[in-house]
Amino acid sequence: MKKHNFNAGPCILPDVALENTAKAVVDLDGTGLSVLTISHRSKEFDAIIEETKALWRELLNIPENYHILFLGGGASLQFCMVPYNLLQKKAAYLDTGTWASKAIKEAKLFGEVEVVASSSDKNYSYIPKGFNIPTDADYFHITTNNTIYGTEIKEDIDCPVTLVADMSSDIMSRPVDIKKYGLIYGGAQKNVGPAGVTFVIIREDILGKVERQIPTMLNYKTHIDKGSMFNTPPCGAIYTMRETLKWLKGIGGVEKINELNKKKAELLYNAIDNSKMFVGTAEKDSRSIMNVCFVMKPDYKEKEAEFLEFAKNAGMVGIKGHRSVGGFRASIYNALPIESVQALVDCMKEFEKQNA
Repeated sequence: MKKHNFNAGPCILPDVALENTAKAVVDLDGTGLSVLTISHRSKEFDAIIEETKALWRELLNIPENYHILFLGGGASLQFCMVPYNLLQKKAAYLDTGTWASKAIKEAKLFGEVEVVASSSDKNYSYIPKGFNIPTDADYFHITTNNTIYGTEIKEDIDCPVTLVADMSSDIMSRPVDIKKYGLIYGGAQKNVGPAGVTFVIIREDILGKVERQIPTMLNYKTHIDKGSMFNTPPCGAIYTMRETLKWLKGIGGVEKINELNKKKAELLYNAIDNSKMFVGTAEKDSRSIMNVCFVMKPDYKEKEAEFLEFAKNAGMVGIKGHRSVGGFRASIYNALPIESVQALVDCMKEFEKQNA
């Protein structure tokens, strides 16, 4: 039976990226060595990391005054590194979900934090609007896509101070005006690679403005000066990232994938909106095109477990919703084909036919 992978992360990756990685784990380009065992100082790995950086720069049109880093620790470590490096007096944050609130908690260890708006009053089911960004803040932090709650900021906002964004789960899913941001970061395990590598895109002029001493490994300048190789980088994960970005470039880049992502989301949201049994949890103008969250309507609530089993038997993987929301979540990242979304829609309709 064909499996349809809706896992929220680690998640589906392009078949060609997995196949090429599998070959490289055994023998990297005829070297007789595995990509997992070559020296990160070798010319072979140097070529890999440089091509990966070049693909990032090309696909997102990243200007030359931005550095591209590949680090460890996931986005969760960036919750600490961002304020460590940037927060001198005050930072502003937008609270749109679990990961945003975790970032806020870390920032409060370093100075004053102003939460300009929050959607916690409705279980993070919408993106706040009409908030004011304080012009005396050192930076303003947003989480562009909220995997748990299925909401997304789909436009690059105008910001009077340095804009920092956690784009872990929607990077490379749409064009981004990099020049509007001072720093973008995220874990790779959604659209750009496997777990184990973190990307950071940082404008060089925003650093060096805090008075505190920063530990070596938590200082962005350390990694900029050493080209992401101050310590041994996650070589295998970076290789798979390169193969994933090569696939993305080959199908037409972020503009093309954005078109496909919108079609996938429209297909699934239409099925939910026209269903007798299912209902979406995010407000329509805040809906994510990466993570589609939905639940059973009250009259059918007792059938949630039954539907999960029905879907599992039809080849659906990873559609159980996060415990804080319940219900179901279909993560429809870049590499998920529209055929898998159609299979989920067909599964929902068949279950409804049998049970509604």
